[in-house]
Amino acid sequence: MSVKDQPVSKVRWVPREKLIGNAWNPNHVAAPELELLITSLVEDGWTQPVVVLPADGGRHVIVDGFHRWTVSGDPRVSALTGGMVPVVEVRLDSTHRMMSTIRHNRARGTHAVLRMAEIVRAMVDDGVPQREIRQRLGMEAEEVTRLLNRSGMPTQAGAGSFNKAWVPEKG
Repeated sequence: MSVKDQPVSKVRWVPREKLIGNAWNPNHVAAPELELLITSLVEDGWTQPVVVLPADGGRHVIVDGFHRWTVSGDPRVSALTGGMVPVVEVRLDSTHRMMSTIRHNRARGTHAVLRMAEIVRAMVDDGVPQREIRQRLGMEAEEVTRLLNRSGMPTQAGAGSFNKAWVPEKG
């Protein structure tokens, strides 16, 4: 397959309402992460197309990108492109469709805590206010504090020594 034959070489813009979710996606994204996805699209623009099957009955079934498509209905995102969504088509049989969706979901990986701590520390050292880090990365204040401390415990007045809450009895 040559470069020109790769799906990403054929990105098209289609109206949001021409896409529908699939019936097999096991992935769920919580509301705070959806809001973070909106922030990402608004600040960075569309950097990844939605992967779809060829239109059947006038609508494309989504293989990957359901959550990007979901937030494309938000007025802040819709305003970027007049309600259009970038798509690439793939031709897959029913089993391959499900496998592709799961591979896309699982291939995204997870964030390593120590690396995240280094990144947050670098941002603070560069003068980015913690409030801005929280807002733009979708974090709670405690999470930023924990990452900055890298020990997993927030710095508080009096921290550093532990009180003996109970002493086991010998029976």
